[in-house]
Amino acid sequence: MATINTFRLPDLGEGLTEADLLSWSVAVGDQVTLNQIIAEVETAKALVELPSPYTGTVHTLHVPPGATVSVGAPLIDIETAGDTDVPPDKPPSRAETRTPVLVGYGVAEPPPRRRRTNTGSGPTLPHHGSPPKAPGRPMASPPVRFAARNNDVDLADVEPTGAQGEITRADLERFLQDRRGELTPPTTPIEPEPTRPGETRTPVTGVRKHTAEAMVHSAFTAPHVTIFVDVDITPTLELVDHLRGSGHFAGIRLTPLAMVARALTVALRTNPSLNATWDEPRHEIVTKNYVNLGIAAATPRGLTVPNIKNAHHLSLRAMAQALAELTALAREGKTPPADLTGGTITITNIGVFGIDSGTPILNPGEAAILCFGSIRRRPWEYQGQVCLRSVTTLSLAFDHRLADGEQGAKLLADVAGILADPTSLIALA
Repeated sequence: MATINTFRLPDLGEGLTEADLLSWSVAVGDQVTLNQIIAEVETAKALVELPSPYTGTVHTLHVPPGATVSVGAPLIDIETAGDTDVPPDKPPSRAETRTPVLVGYGVAEPPPRRRRTNTGSGPTLPHHGSPPKAPGRPMASPPVRFAARNNDVDLADVEPTGAQGEITRADLERFLQDRRGELTPPTTPIEPEPTRPGETRTPVTGVRKHTAEAMVHSAFTAPHVTIFVDVDITPTLELVDHLRGSGHFAGIRLTPLAMVARALTVALRTNPSLNATWDEPRHEIVTKNYVNLGIAAATPRGLTVPNIKNAHHLSLRAMAQALAELTALAREGKTPPADLTGGTITITNIGVFGIDSGTPILNPGEAAILCFGSIRRRPWEYQGQVCLRSVTTLSLAFDHRLADGEQGAKLLADVAGILADPTSLIALA
């Protein structure tokens, strides 16, 4: 007997509550198979391909391309025959034609009133009914919970209006306004502003929207300090040229950025205070004994900061390979959501744009960001004479709550020292 099954937007992880539907890969009447890509959505962090949880015929498309969809909202109806349960809870293998870039996969039609449990392949995804709710624990995304703790709010006191009964940021803000005795302004729709001659209006969504919100939050919550140093990195460039010609780096694109990344991970060993985060609710400094190295990447969709997990364990060769893979995925918009979270410190390479230095804003939750400027031939004192050398400017912005000026200066000086004498990496590796 045929059954109409509704596939809802799954929980894509990391507290994301909505996504923009970019395109459908299927149309009404099409036959689809299990794990076939049916749509592409854009979250605040990445592009995500959605695989079908069913084999059957497309019955209804609930959402047009370009629309913003809340987690749990209906996306598509698929008509199936017979058993509609998806296979055991495991992700599709890499041997399939395409591997969906999705945290978790599909949805299952569980037995009545029972919910699938997560077995490690990603977060448990919503089923077709109302999402279960732990007794006494209101549903809310991690950012909303964090904001509630900062404002000493018990979320049980906040009225939820989210699509799945979750408390949204707007709900929390209304509660705070009421608590302060402020009148909540009436919610009236904003009339579209007409585009005047010579102007172009671009809606801010997805990654650009997330970046804008994150940068404002970081700039006005973390006290930034930025320091600078000029470095003669001629020896580093000479070493890069030498290694490129050696068999050890065959097939690997070794760049000066890889040397900077390796120098930073080594320097953090003796400067761990810059590899930390500030726990605002508890007023504690959490120092990380691992380095998830973020690399700021300019992509057609906006700025993203994917990170290399456990970068402190990587050799120079492995670091160069990881950077190449990271940037390729970022440019294609295929960075897995998990690689866009959990960073501990970041490098931004503005030198590729011909810029000498800058004062970057911290990636939210991190203690420091290292800015790598352009490399230029400049007059420089070398062995008692003035000659042309390859010089760059490094700048380090850091959170003054987590590190004093001395600690920030020592980290920057150590990175500069390694780049001025890269043979020291052999002794420090």
